[in-house]
Amino acid sequence: MTSSANYQQILSDSDTDSDNGRTESFPDLSSSILKPYLESTNQSSLATSQSPSELSKIKSFLASSSSGALSCLICLERIKPSDPTWHCSTICYSIFHLICIQSWARQSSDLSASLAASRLPITAEKAAESSTWNCPKCRSQYSKSQIPKKYLCFCGKLEDPYSEDPWILPHSCNEICNRPLQNNCGHFCLLLCHPGPCPPCPKLVNSSCFCRKFQEVRRCGFKSFSCNKICSKPLDCRTHKCLQICHEGPCPPCKARAVYMCRCGRVEEERECCERDFRCENACGKALDCGKHVCERGCHVGQCGGCPLQGKRTCPCGKRVYEGMSCDVAVPLCGATCDKMLSCRIHRCHDRCHRGPCIETCRMVIAKLCRCRSLKKECKFRCNALTDTQVCSLTYVDVCKITDLVCERKCQRMRDCGRHACKRRCCNGDCPPCSEICGKRLLCKNHKCPSPCHRCHGPRPPPNPEFTLKTKKKKSNHQSEVTPGSPCPPCPELIWRSCVGEHIGAERMMVCSDRTQFSCDNLCGNPLPCGNHYCTKYCHALKSQSSLSVEKRSAESCEVCSLPCQKERMPTCPHSCPLPCHPGECPPCKVLVKRSCHCGSMVHVFECIYFNTLSEKEQMAARSCGGPCHRKLPYCTHLCPEICHPGQCPLPEQCCKKVTVRCVCQTLKKEWHCLDVQAAYRNIGRDPKDISKNQFGLGLLRCNSDCKSKVQVVDSVLQSRKPKVEEKEPATEKHVGKRRKRRERVRVVNQASRLQRIFTAVKWLLLFVTLSVAVAAGLYYGYKGLLKLSDWMNEVEEQRQRKRFPRI
Repeated sequence: MTSSANYQQILSDSDTDSDNGRTESFPDLSSSILKPYLESTNQSSLATSQSPSELSKIKSFLASSSSGALSCLICLERIKPSDPTWHCSTICYSIFHLICIQSWARQSSDLSASLAASRLPITAEKAAESSTWNCPKCRSQYSKSQIPKKYLCFCGKLEDPYSEDPWILPHSCNEICNRPLQNNCGHFCLLLCHPGPCPPCPKLVNSSCFCRKFQEVRRCGFKSFSCNKICSKPLDCRTHKCLQICHEGPCPPCKARAVYMCRCGRVEEERECCERDFRCENACGKALDCGKHVCERGCHVGQCGGCPLQGKRTCPCGKRVYEGMSCDVAVPLCGATCDKMLSCRIHRCHDRCHRGPCIETCRMVIAKLCRCRSLKKECKFRCNALTDTQVCSLTYVDVCKITDLVCERKCQRMRDCGRHACKRRCCNGDCPPCSEICGKRLLCKNHKCPSPCHRCHGPRPPPNPEFTLKTKKKKSNHQSEVTPGSPCPPCPELIWRSCVGEHIGAERMMVCSDRTQFSCDNLCGNPLPCGNHYCTKYCHALKSQSSLSVEKRSAESCEVCSLPCQKERMPTCPHSCPLPCHPGECPPCKVLVKRSCHCGSMVHVFECIYFNTLSEKEQMAARSCGGPCHRKLPYCTHLCPEICHPGQCPLPEQCCKKVTVRCVCQTLKKEWHCLDVQAAYRNIGRDPKDISKNQFGLGLLRCNSDCKSKVQVVDSVLQSRKPKVEEKEPATEKHVGKRRKRRERVRVVNQASRLQRIFTAVKWLLLFVTLSVAVAAGLYYGYKGLLKLSDWMNEVEEQRQRKRFPRI
């Protein structure tokens, strides 16, 4: 009975706080835990052991755990034997509450992710994956995946290691630690499951000094030692030896000085032995195998090698390969698009194949949304405004995040603390951790929590029922005043209740039985049916929500959007949408637009949506009337002979239409090409534009004898047509009839026209002879050229065959 009472007393005392004035008593467990280590080192007690620093740490941790003096550095509360814990396994080996370290790790990782996303051009998901957190004491860094999720013992083998046995160290599994020791010696820790680092390996092994000259039996944890004599290991030069005292690690570089030659053997310098292989500043300058170029390499050893310009060569853009070209001939440009990647690492060069660097004029226009995606704006972005280090891993999404667009809308989401709203302008949904001070009173009742607002004071998870001591229930002396059959009293519990508009961050603490609703001072903020704007009324109940309050309130619907549609139509057109503000895309634009043809002879009517969806080339083709161009040429009186086309008429000075050219008296006439008529006017110093249509070509021929005879005939005709005074003709004169006179006039005209036909025949004969000679010469020289081309191709093929199959 006495032992059982003492056992219950120990259990009850070990689970109480020191703040209540009780003193806790724990057995000394150091001897039992360190017993395997002491036995392996042939030591009888802790007092006689010359323990290293790791063993001293273990002793201090054991003393703290046994006395119950361990406290969490986050919440500043004592760590009880039944509290789930986590310990740092890197440097400090400090112990924390599991809930405290989980909250600390989540807040630290979220803060580092938000800082990385705001400072670096990466997405929030990538920042969250690469976020880290630090130990609160030693600041050792852990990844987000290393946030503790389970309560494990010190050696990590047992989950939830709580035991009612007072002779077992709290948070320990009371089994062999069996963790691998330092320096990967191959042995494992022999202590019972313990806090702090594992001690050095106590095994006895035969070890050598650093220089491998002396051997002796030492502890495995201290097997590395120095013999304090000269190292004498051969250095890298294989000529000198190390003169330092026996040391750990590789020997230093050889510092012996001597005179050495460079690689090409031209320069001699006094240098240290570790720098004996050096290169002078002289260029090689030796002739290469081709005999046309010299070696451009610096000081080097061995042969210079072949000419780098021999063999396969490519154009500057690398798309076309040339074989068999001489090394002193410049490679021709292929004429294709360069398509090299610019320094922005996003776009490519659009110029044709060129020599030299590409012109850095890369620009891009981005239709960018703000962070909360409620505002859209086109932003100009210069790719070459960034440095090479900023665009090494830049994607299109990263480019869109460089120029940040922020609207004025405030975020109403609750932060991770569950107490305060975000209130950040244009929040993208990744709300930062709460920056408010917690301010809640700690369990000591004397101080307030100075850390940022969090959930550390929320309800803790229930303890494991297997290791929980059942407390005695106190009988209540208060008698219930409720009589059987009477209704239950109203619920007096306090609960958080949201406003009628269900806004985040506008909750109030109210009695559960009080069903009255309240309206906060925020705007409604619900999206209107148009999907583009938000309700600007103050907080109100929606008709779709069921009113549960005892006090009847009339549900109110959100306002109706009366604004006109302000969306930008796609494809872009100057006409605004005729509908009021509406969700979704605007209907196709059916406005009729007039477009005249290129020559101005007719007007086409198109629908705006049809005309704007055509490409620029298709628009030009649709505007053509398909008939001849009705525009007058600028240098003559003729119309353009081409089909209706955009822009200026092609070659207006090369008009080939025939023009009748006459002399001044209009007796002689010929047919000239219009371009010859224009040239004739320019030769005499007149502008063809100033010539009227009825005078175009008049006066360009010279009058001749035929013109004079024609003038005389005309004058005689005119004289004959004049009224004559009747005179009596002599009787001897014979009467001449009108038909005879007409035949005579026709004979004179036929003589003049016969001479013109002779000149025309001679002209055509000369033109035919000239064309025949030109065709014969073209055929002769063309045939000779084909023969030379064939001989050259055969010679090139023979050279290629000689290079491919050289004679042995």
